[in-house]
Amino acid sequence: MVTLYDTTLRDGTQREDISLSVEDKLTIARRLADFGVHYIECGWPGSNPKDADFYARANRMNLGRTRLTAFGSTRRKGMSCAEDPNLQALLKAGTPVVTLVGKSWDYHVKEVLAATLDENLGMIRDSIAWMKAQGREVVFDAEHFFDGFAANRDYALAVLRAAAEAGADWLVLCETNGGRLPWQVEEVTREVVARIGRPVGIHCHNDSGCAVANSLAAVRAGATQVQGTINGYGERVGNADLVTILPNLQLKMGHEVVHADRLRELTPLSRFVAEVANLKHDDHQPYTGHSAFAHKGGIHVAAILKAADTYQHIDPELVGNEMRSVISELSGRGNILFQAKRMGIDIDREDAQRVLHQIKHMEHEGFTFEAAEASVELMFRRLEEGYERPFDLVDYFVITERRHGRGLLAEATVKVKVGNEVKFTAAEGNGPVNALATALQKALVGDYPVLQTVRLTDYKVRIIDSATGTGASTRVLIDFQSGSEGWTTVGASTNIIEASWRALSDSMEYALLRLGEAGAGGA
Repeated sequence: MVTLYDTTLRDGTQREDISLSVEDKLTIARRLADFGVHYIECGWPGSNPKDADFYARANRMNLGRTRLTAFGSTRRKGMSCAEDPNLQALLKAGTPVVTLVGKSWDYHVKEVLAATLDENLGMIRDSIAWMKAQGREVVFDAEHFFDGFAANRDYALAVLRAAAEAGADWLVLCETNGGRLPWQVEEVTREVVARIGRPVGIHCHNDSGCAVANSLAAVRAGATQVQGTINGYGERVGNADLVTILPNLQLKMGHEVVHADRLRELTPLSRFVAEVANLKHDDHQPYTGHSAFAHKGGIHVAAILKAADTYQHIDPELVGNEMRSVISELSGRGNILFQAKRMGIDIDREDAQRVLHQIKHMEHEGFTFEAAEASVELMFRRLEEGYERPFDLVDYFVITERRHGRGLLAEATVKVKVGNEVKFTAAEGNGPVNALATALQKALVGDYPVLQTVRLTDYKVRIIDSATGTGASTRVLIDFQSGSEGWTTVGASTNIIEASWRALSDSMEYALLRLGEAGAGGA
């Protein structure tokens, strides 16, 4: 059996733009345990008060079979284990498992530790034996092992033997600099497994883009523990990505690592950790990305409508994802039919062709619908018999000026027709688009109170043909949210205010459709 060792909460937080609070770390640890991760490495309790506080609280959590581990280094040179503050902090953390990192590259021993090779072996033996005497399971991380093996094979193996003789439960081969290639990792791991009588693990970094492949190669060679992080978060370019490694192990290599029902939670887990870390989830991440099973080319979609596996390497539901058809100028009628079906809308082939023609015409004008599915759904809904738009634009006026004592000021007036009544409102904003959005919402909220729950969450502008300078076409994508519901609409024009209006009005109409107040001719 291959065990998963997650170090998102320690190694993952070494990524430049990640900073997790204690609450964040507790939340992620609980989710990882629920998913079925075997080991969770949560931090270095000797390095900062935050990690010490985390362990004090985490040890009171019921995490089932998941084992928490605290991370630290072997004892310092010239200091006993009982005196070493780092080892004392590891004990105080109270976890059933401790992970000790030690040098396995002779170059690092001499240059970084300023120790002799024998002194380093003694530090490793003493630290592991002392922790075993305290009743802890010990994972030994052999730092820079592959570089050390290449430089001084005998010494690197001597480090592992010293750790094994002292009682280490796991010997983890660390590809710390991330520069080795899969066949190198497989060859070295196979030799270690054959020579050292202890379970072997693998810990890879992704500096050469091979962390996932190197981890899988090590498992092929006999490693039975894989260390990594969710979404590959980590220092420099990141760690081995457990989100990619796990389904490869289970679906491609035949290792039952977690229960199949748990594997279906992989996509929600991946996106949850990104959300807690306040990072945008990678749409193109293997297995769990929003685009991982998205099909854009018309030929592709025509094929998957007949047999989904013609352009997919697995059933996306196995990892909790879904197949999608992307709407663009490259679409065929099959894309339109597939997307409508996915949205629960029944359209015939003629309507599909009509929508396709409209999309291609609008994309020629500068629109893009790949990320604006709400705008696409509105096209479908407007084809339905009996559908009436909840409001119609009469006119709008926007002004931006600099006033003495008040600085820049934006005002917008909006006149819309709801049923037989014309609504006329004005609003100020911190910019013309903000003022326009506020005025439109004010105009509609009396008839559609549900719009009080809707808020703008993101606004993106892209200049489409920059060579034309200030006369360039502009594309606007706007994200809105209401509770857990989120959607994106698009507008395009040579006038940024007009482009924004088209996206804003579509968003309000879609909000009413989504939240149950559109399609019946108004309030």
